Amino acid sequence: MSTADDKSIRVARSLTLGQETPPLRPCYPRPRNAEATRADILLTARKRFARDGYDEVGLRDIAREVGVDAALISRYFGSKEDLFLQVMQSCDNGEGFMLGDRATWGRRIAEQVMTKPKPESKMDSLLIMLRSLGSAKAMEIIGRSSDERFFRPLIEWMGGKDAEVRARLAASVVMGVAMGKEITGGLPLDDDAKARFTTRFARLLQSLLDDEDC
Repeated sequence: MSTADDKSIRVARSLTLGQETPPLRPCYPRPRNAEATRADILLTARKRFARDGYDEVGLRDIAREVGVDAALISRYFGSKEDLFLQVMQSCDNGEGFMLGDRATWGRRIAEQVMTKPKPESKMDSLLIMLRSLGSAKAMEIIGRSSDERFFRPLIEWMGGKDAEVRARLAASVVMGVAMGKEITGGLPLDDDAKARFTTRFARLLQSLLDDEDC
């Protein structure tokens, strides 16, 4: 008798004796944590835009890295432009720029730029801006996000004559020093020169806040 026949006999006997085979486990799709997936997409997009710039990154690139379908990114965020705007809004909006005593604002911001390591999200936003300079679409989105989340509050906070001019000048000075410091791996100055640099930097910022005719 063949092996197949033996197997058939054993199955028949088990049924005769009332023995039941174990039920098959239902195969359901693995549950997805939507909130965690959305956060993963946003972080991955931020890192890719910071590394490659706006024009060089597509939704499929981000989806492949996260391990999801590009259609899911579209469902969560919309278009690539919408995702890019969400990325910019997830970065540090500079709220700390306007906190604390106005009388010591210049010194506080200068020391923060010169001595404190930048939060990862703030560094990413700087890199995204640098690497997306050639994209008109990216610059339009960055400008819109910056105006809404940073410049308008800063202009209102500074107040007085030429508030917009003074606010944008102060922000440009801070961004220029911060970018120069990061690009060169730190300013090539000894400790004494760095202290003098910080003092002059602080005075310049404070004058833009205090002197409406500056």
